[in-house]
Amino acid sequence: MIDTTTVLAGQTIAYTLYVIVILLLMGWFGYQITRKGKSEGIKPALFYSFVGFLVVLGVSLHIVTHETIPWKPIDLNRDKIAHDKLFEISIKDHQYKLPADTLKIDQNDMVLFKVTSEDLTYGFGLFRQDNSMLFQMQVIPGHMNDILWKFDKPQVYTIRSTEYSGWKGSNMILKDVVVVK
Repeated sequence: MIDTTTVLAGQTIAYTLYVIVILLLMGWFGYQITRKGKSEGIKPALFYSFVGFLVVLGVSLHIVTHETIPWKPIDLNRDKIAHDKLFEISIKDHQYKLPADTLKIDQNDMVLFKVTSEDLTYGFGLFRQDNSMLFQMQVIPGHMNDILWKFDKPQVYTIRSTEYSGWKGSNMILKDVVVVK
């Protein structure tokens, strides 16, 4: 599974170039129509070609980046994918209750995290040691909250709440509790 940091870097470059193209074309268009009060060079066909180009470029960019999302195949085929490990986690009073002190995962395991909240809406996020996020989900009381993830690199992760749940929510951090070997 491609790493989310690689996806983010690629999408940052692609969308930055897309915005630069839009700004350059808008600047050229604005210059042409304001030069000397009006412009004979800008015809409706040219304007609509410009808009059509932006639409085609934007949709193409979205399609290409959609295919790089690492969790898309897992989400689309969840009913056909068996998990190797299951961790049932509950949250109440701004405290995570884990099934063990350390959640041990073997490399290339498909893991299902089932997280329930007994009182508020919380977040459940796994963060790398450099504090970048691997994944996250909202945990809503009374709803099924689960996420399936394949761990393809040995690493140690921290669990953090990624949703505002009051001032106590900022302390919802369990350092280095998920270990992939």
